[in-house]
Amino acid sequence: MTATRTIRDMVNSVRSKNAGPFSLTFDLFFPDAATWHEVADNDVITPGRVADLYGLRPEEVKVFNFFPSLAIKVSIPRLVPGGAPGDTDVAGGQQFVPLLSIPV
Repeated sequence: MTATRTIRDMVNSVRSKNAGPFSLTFDLFFPDAATWHEVADNDVITPGRVADLYGLRPEEVKVFNFFPSLAIKVSIPRLVPGGAPGDTDVAGGQQFVPLLSIPV
């Protein structure tokens, strides 16, 4: 039996934050160029995969591969506007966790 690697095994840090009242953004940072290329060049993080994790439509998800900082940025719409009744994380700091389960 072989263990499947996930994004959790590949990143060295993640930044999750409020990107205005209607969006959240997640920055996934990789330790080196080889690891970044393994994920980015193989389309491991796609709008479709992210949409499935967050209950969104793929066209609502933006994924940006940014080699100069060895990062992949993911932006999604908030389900509830930031600060509105029912918003459980105004800063957006804890919303990245589902991304860590994406298999590589």
